[in-house]
Amino acid sequence: SSTAAAIAVLALAAVAGVALGTTAATKKAPVIYIFGDSMSDVGNNNYLLLSIAKCNYPWYGIDYEGGYPTGRFTNGRTIGDIMAAKFGVPPPPPFLSLYMTDDEVLSGVNFASGGAGLLNETGIYFVEYLSFDNQISYFEQIKNAMIGKIGKKAAERLYHLGARNVWFTGLAPLGCIPSQRVLSDNGECLEDVNAYALQFNAAAKDLLDRLNAKLPGARMSLADCYSVVMELIEHPKKYGFTTSHTSCCDVDTSVGGLCLPTADVCDDRSQFVFWDAYHTSDAANQVIAGRLYADMVSAGDVQQGNTTVSDAPRVVRSPRPV
Repeated sequence: SSTAAAIAVLALAAVAGVALGTTAATKKAPVIYIFGDSMSDVGNNNYLLLSIAKCNYPWYGIDYEGGYPTGRFTNGRTIGDIMAAKFGVPPPPPFLSLYMTDDEVLSGVNFASGGAGLLNETGIYFVEYLSFDNQISYFEQIKNAMIGKIGKKAAERLYHLGARNVWFTGLAPLGCIPSQRVLSDNGECLEDVNAYALQFNAAAKDLLDRLNAKLPGARMSLADCYSVVMELIEHPKKYGFTTSHTSCCDVDTSVGGLCLPTADVCDDRSQFVFWDAYHTSDAANQVIAGRLYADMVSAGDVQQGNTTVSDAPRVVRSPRPV
């Protein structure tokens, strides 16, 4: 599951790139489609009766609007939620909450599912989840629904104006997440796991370079998520954090590593980079999303004047739940 924990960010960046092209060309609000795992899931798994990869219970969602669990595997917003806000649109709803006749299919959809991975068998032990192939198949359903609503010509504007401009992020330093640190003798990062992440990132960049050369008009970029997250982990105080080696819920060694209702939640959630043993906190997600967006701007993938962009919201100092 440590491998899956980083895939969501990669998928998120890909969809953000799709939205960029549409925004730049039409100067309208972007349409965002999110694919991924528990880092991006906003409630799809809540609709899967047999899935055991769920977080529809406290303390999840305590810092989200309303303070209730929504299916997000964090205390507040996902990186996808924050990125959507930077583009001036609401977070896309979970695919399984929609009917194909809903107008929402025209405004962006989140397909991410806790337990998913690049391989369809990645999360098989979670019993029921939306595999990556499932998510792509459901996107095809959304496209067909769009054609039914606005016609084929208008629906395929996505490819011509944006879908060829895709922006990926690489894997984070997975050996440094709490669930992996506890496997080391001294609580430090597992360097062999980090080495695998770096190897994957190098291979992914090479693949994207070859695809760019092969596909006319394609622009696929790989962002350095590894350095962004490692910076948070190695220099937490620089970004307003005090703790980056353990989880707010103190569940690093617990079975599943999730923040159950019986967990001893930290006093100030905004001080922790990690919410549970696998997932970053709302406060950390603000920083990560800010860096990813800044990378998009500096790379010329998005023009700030063409989107409704605000600075990253300040980190809220949250009291201990009672």
